Amino acid sequence: MSTDQPPPGQPPEDDPFSKRPPEPPPGGPPPSGPPPGGPPPGGPPPGSPYDSPYGGGSPYDNMPPPPPPYGSPHGGGYGGNDPLSGMPPLAETGRRVLARLIDWVIIAVPLAIIGIPFDIYQRATRDGNDFGDTVNSFNGGSQLVFQLITIVAYVAYDTVLTAKNGRTVGKRLMKLRVAMLNDGTTPPMSQSLLRAVVLWLPALICCACLWPLLILILIVVDKPYKQGLHDKAAKTVVVSAPQ
Repeated sequence: MSTDQPPPGQPPEDDPFSKRPPEPPPGGPPPSGPPPGGPPPGGPPPGSPYDSPYGGGSPYDNMPPPPPPYGSPHGGGYGGNDPLSGMPPLAETGRRVLARLIDWVIIAVPLAIIGIPFDIYQRATRDGNDFGDTVNSFNGGSQLVFQLITIVAYVAYDTVLTAKNGRTVGKRLMKLRVAMLNDGTTPPMSQSLLRAVVLWLPALICCACLWPLLILILIVVDKPYKQGLHDKAAKTVVVSAPQ
């Protein structure tokens, strides 16, 4: 066993007890946290590979709301709290009256020609009554037949054209349209028929002057939808339709 002692002075390089611990690098200890390459605490920084491909949110977040139907200044679409929301402006009363007069003439002229074989005008002269009283009379078989033809003509004209696109000839010329109050669509055949029956039947049977006047007054005073009795029955409104 060797008793040699190391010479005084510098300790040997392989002596573990004589080595001094390594000094820390300048600037203090290394920062704690995840290893390099991972996301830093608190979420990924902007531009990191963990970001959403849409910049941290849905691509639909900043999209503007869709425009209201018809481009109306009223706001939202049909079916909201206010049925008029998103609907075109209601038709002016004067334009509605003109449209109705045009439709009346379109039907009355052919009926006047058809009434000749039914001896309508001779009976009117002989009885001292005007044409309207004769048409609204049930005296005699010819008057009854002509009465039925008149009712069918007016009701069918209004029903078919309203159910087709909401516009009779008069309404098309006046740039108006009939629409369902709840959603603005064209009235179906059932609602168009109900509307036409309430509009024309009383006037053609017994109230040739009083019934149209009553409907006109109600259109003028009704708020906010300007509905006549026929509109209320069918739940419709008449709106402007530029095209």
